[in-house]
Amino acid sequence: MIETEADTRANRIDPVLRDAGWGVADGAQVHRELICPGRILAGGQRGTGLSADYVLSYRGRKLAVIEAKKAGLGHTTGVGQAKDYADRLKARFAYATNGIGWYGIDMHTGAEGDIALPFPTPEQLWLRCFPDGNDWRERFGTVPFETGGGRWQPRYYQHNAITAVLEAIAKDRNRVLLTLATGTGKTSIAFQIVWKLFHSKWNLSRDPVRRPRILFLADRNILADQAFNAFSAFPSDALCRIRPEEIRKRGGIPRNASVFFTIFQTFMTGGGAPDEPQFTFEGYEPDFFDFIVIDECHRGGARDESTWRGILEYFKPAVQLGLTATPKRDVNADTYAYFGEPVYTYALKEGIGDGFLTPFKVRQMASTLDEYTFTDGDVVLAGEIDRDRTYTEADFNTRLIIDQREQSRVQEFMDQIDQRQKTLVFCATQDHAARVRDFINQIKDNPDPHYCKRVTADDGELGERHLREFQDNEKTLPTILTTSQKLSTGVDALNIRNIVLLRPIRSMIEFKQIIGRGTRTFDGKDYFTIYDFVKAYEHFNDPEWDGEPLPPEDTRPSRKDRDHDGPFDPPDGPPHVDEPPPPERVVVKLADGKERSIRYVSATTYWHDGRQISAQEFMEQLFGDLDALLTHEDELRAIWSDPDRREAFIQQLTDRGYDSERLDDMRRLIDAPNSDIFDVLAYVRFTLAPLARSQRVRCALSNGLGGYEREMKSFLEYVLGNYERNGIGELASNKVADFLRIRYGGVNDAKRVLGSVEVIRRAFVDIQGHLFR
Repeated sequence: MIETEADTRANRIDPVLRDAGWGVADGAQVHRELICPGRILAGGQRGTGLSADYVLSYRGRKLAVIEAKKAGLGHTTGVGQAKDYADRLKARFAYATNGIGWYGIDMHTGAEGDIALPFPTPEQLWLRCFPDGNDWRERFGTVPFETGGGRWQPRYYQHNAITAVLEAIAKDRNRVLLTLATGTGKTSIAFQIVWKLFHSKWNLSRDPVRRPRILFLADRNILADQAFNAFSAFPSDALCRIRPEEIRKRGGIPRNASVFFTIFQTFMTGGGAPDEPQFTFEGYEPDFFDFIVIDECHRGGARDESTWRGILEYFKPAVQLGLTATPKRDVNADTYAYFGEPVYTYALKEGIGDGFLTPFKVRQMASTLDEYTFTDGDVVLAGEIDRDRTYTEADFNTRLIIDQREQSRVQEFMDQIDQRQKTLVFCATQDHAARVRDFINQIKDNPDPHYCKRVTADDGELGERHLREFQDNEKTLPTILTTSQKLSTGVDALNIRNIVLLRPIRSMIEFKQIIGRGTRTFDGKDYFTIYDFVKAYEHFNDPEWDGEPLPPEDTRPSRKDRDHDGPFDPPDGPPHVDEPPPPERVVVKLADGKERSIRYVSATTYWHDGRQISAQEFMEQLFGDLDALLTHEDELRAIWSDPDRREAFIQQLTDRGYDSERLDDMRRLIDAPNSDIFDVLAYVRFTLAPLARSQRVRCALSNGLGGYEREMKSFLEYVLGNYERNGIGELASNKVADFLRIRYGGVNDAKRVLGSVEVIRRAFVDIQGHLFR
C-alpha cells in the first residue's frame, strides 16, 4: 500500500514530536495553523490559502514550523514552504521532513542542514530562541489569549504584533509603535496586549504586586467608545470611560479602575461652566498610568505641532504604545521620531494578498468640466468672479460653487453604482456634503426619506446616530453617507461597497485612511469600488504603495483654505478658538443648457500583485503569463474542451490574480461581452477573433450531434442552451448531476433513457470539443 502524507505524519512524525515532549510537556503545543485563507476573488471564491503542517509553541511563543511530506518524497521537498511559513509566523526555526530524514533552518543565523534525532525538546528549543532569559517574557507567556470561549483566534499577523509589543515591554522599551493597515484589528490587538499586562500584573515597578493602570487615548469619541465596548471581557469594575459630565457628577476624577478610556479633548478641558474648576490631565500624577495606548497616533499627541503633545510628555514615565495604519511619510515623520520604528508592520497589500482585506477597483472619472473659466452666458449669483482665472479642482466647492456641476457628478455615480449598496461620499466641505446629500435624495430610486444622510462635525449627536445606523449591517438605511473629513477614519462598517471621492485628497496618509473604509471583509463582498472624480488615483504612484517615504512636500492647505470640518470631534466642552472667516465663495449658474454638455470618460484600474495597474497593463501582464502557460492555440482548445483540465487551468489563472470577475472585465474591453473566457485568452495570447457563445453553440449543434439517439441529442441541446445563457460554469463536471436531476428527476431515471453514467459523461465532454474547435 502506498504511504500517504497523513500516514507519514501519524506513523513517523507525530511519535518523534511526542517523544520530545511536544504536546505533552506543560505549555508545549503542537497545532496545524491556517496562516491565511487566500485572496478574495469574484463569486465568493478564494485564491490558494496557506496552512502550516506543524507549528510548535511554548510559553505562548511560536518557536518552529515543520513542513511534512510523505515518505516517498525527498525530505527537503518542503524547505521552501517551511521558510515561507516561518517568515510569516516569526518563528525562529523551520524544519522539513518526510518522516525519515529531517532538515533544519535557523531563520536568524541562516544556518541550515540535516539534523539528527531526537528532535529538540520544548525547553531546548526555547533556550536556543531566548538564551538571555527574561522573567516577564515567560510571565506574559503563561497568560492565555482571551478568545471569548473560542469565538476569536488571533490571525498570524495579530499574534506577531501582540508578541512584538510584549517582547519590547519585557525588554523595558518605553515607546512602542505598531503599523497595521486599517481593518486588520488594531483594537483587538490592543485588547490582548492589555489583557496579558493586566493578568500578569505588569506595572512600572516591574514587580508583579499590583495590576497596572492603563489608559486608552483616542482623538474621537466614537473610537474611544468602540474600544471601551471591545474590552467588555474585563470585569466591569476594571473599566472606566472618562467623560467630563461624569467628572462633574462625581466631583472629582476617576481613579478606582484598571483600564481608562478617554479622548485628548477631555484631557484638555472639562467643559464646565466658567466659574467651575476645569479638569485637565494634570489631575493625575505623571506616573499614575503604567501603560498608555494611543489610537491613530499619527493624528494625535505624537505630532510635534499638536497641542496634545503635552499630554504624552506629562505622562512620560508610562510605557506608550502608538497604533497607526499609515507607514512613515514626510507628513508623519514626527510620529515615527517620537515612538521609533514600528516593532511590527502589516501592510494593506499584505492584507489583500492574504485574504484578510477586501480588494478594490478604481473608476477614474474625468469630465469636460474638471476646470472652469468664466464664459459669457454664465451668471454670477454671489461673490466676485475672476474672469481671467482658470479654476481647478481645489477651488470647486471651497472658492467656487457650481451646483449644476455637482448635480451632474451625483447623477453620474448614482447611475453607475448599485443604489442598494452602502456608499460613502467624501466632499470638500460640510456645506458641500449637505448639497450632495440633497442632490442624491432628489434623484434616488429608493423613496425612503432617510436614504442619504450627512455626517460631519456640525451634525453632532444626530450625525453619530446616523453613523451607528449605517454601521449596523442588519439595517439598510441610511444607505449613503456624505461627509467631508469626519469619516476618513473610525468608520467600522463592514459592508461598504462604494467610495466616491468628490474632493482632492492631499496626502497619501489620508488617501490610505479613506481606502481603509472599504477594505473590511463581509459575506458576499468580493471587492469594493472607488469612484474617483479628483485624480486621487495618482497616489498609487507612491513607491510600491507601502514603500519608502517620498521626498518632503508641503501638502498641507493654508489655514485660510481649511474648511471648519476636521478629523476630530469637537471637545466635550469646546475651548475658544480664533478661526478666521471662511474665504468668500463665488456662486455661478451655468448658461442655460450648458450643464447638459458635461460629459464623463471613465477608466477602470485594478489591484494586481500588490500594485494598481491599468486595464491595458493588465492585458499585457496576462499576455506575458499566458505565454508561459500556453505554447499554441491547439493546446488552449484541448484544455478548454476538457472540464477537468479547464478547471485546473482556471485555478492556475486565479492563483496568478486573474479571477473570473477580472476576466469578465477583459471581455468588455475587447468588445466581446457575450463571448466565453476562452475567447479572451485566445484573443490576448493568439490574437484570435472572439466568437459569441451563440455562434459556438450553433456550430456545435451542426457538427457535434451526429451519431446520438434523439433523447441524447435533446439532452445535449439542453446543456448547450444553458451554456449559451449562463457561460462556461454550466460545463463543469459537477453540473452533469444537476442537469440529470432537473431534466429527468435523478441519475437512475436518466440512465434508463440515456445509457450509463460513463456514456452520459463522454457525450457531455465530447460536445465541448465541438464548442471550441
